[in-house]
Amino acid sequence: MKRAVPDISVVIPCHNDEQHVLAVAEAVIDQMESLGASFDLIFIDNRSTDRTAALIRALCAAEPRIRLIATTRNFGRIRSPAHAVLAAAGRAVIVMGADFQDPPDLLPHFVRRWQAGADIVLGVCEKKEGGRLRGVVGAIFHGLAAGPDVFPAIPKAPRFGLYSRRAVEAIRALNDPEPFCRGLLVETGFALETVNYRGWAGRAKCHLFALPDWAVAGWTGSSKRLLRFPLYLGLAGALVALFMMLGGLGAFSTGRPVAGWLIGAALQMQFALIFGFLGLMGDHVRLISERTRRMPLVIESERVNFPEAC
Repeated sequence: MKRAVPDISVVIPCHNDEQHVLAVAEAVIDQMESLGASFDLIFIDNRSTDRTAALIRALCAAEPRIRLIATTRNFGRIRSPAHAVLAAAGRAVIVMGADFQDPPDLLPHFVRRWQAGADIVLGVCEKKEGGRLRGVVGAIFHGLAAGPDVFPAIPKAPRFGLYSRRAVEAIRALNDPEPFCRGLLVETGFALETVNYRGWAGRAKCHLFALPDWAVAGWTGSSKRLLRFPLYLGLAGALVALFMMLGGLGAFSTGRPVAGWLIGAALQMQFALIFGFLGLMGDHVRLISERTRRMPLVIESERVNFPEAC
């Protein structure tokens, strides 16, 4: 059976979202039908322990445009959404949350921007209610997630947005086992636009302890300098050791004690050698990782409403 290619695929990752999936499916379908474009709606269930998967199966039975990917375990908030994006067939792919933190009424705005020529349209949340502590911690870790390299992620735009087919295929070609899409989307260099919105005042399902995962993924997934940082420390330590040796020579030439200078230089050189060696090892690990990435993003246990060829 040949798969009809929809104009838009809407991807919704979910985990224990039984209270949201029916309502969000109805809201998305209403918004997409108002555009008159063909679409499908892909839920990827990250091994929910409630009735989420069963409710989505019922939706699939009633509506052929709704599809389900179920995973064998919880593969996390980075890998599962990326897997569903790569499984989508639409000429453009929209990613949004199941808990209404990402407002469905923005979907037509995204589509119109894409139709006007934008390859990437990201939703930027201006403000979310949810506590001052969460806001401060979130700002810190989302800032860290941008990484130190040339292509910083868009602040306050974790994943809600639309990606054109060529942007999706560019991410697929990277073959990253844990794609940090916030940074990779910017790194593609495709035309990118943002849409500001005010976050829903409800409680977000993403807890504080998930924020370090975003930060670490941003650093390890997009930053070569992180692995090379010990090497830079080693070079700096070697320079300090050199200056201390010069200080020892100066002290010797003026008849002052040189033991402290020489001991300090020897210790500093040892640290420089250790950090330099760690930096070289880190860069070798990076090269090995880039050449041998073969791990799938997720392992599926079930697909519903996907044509057999997919």
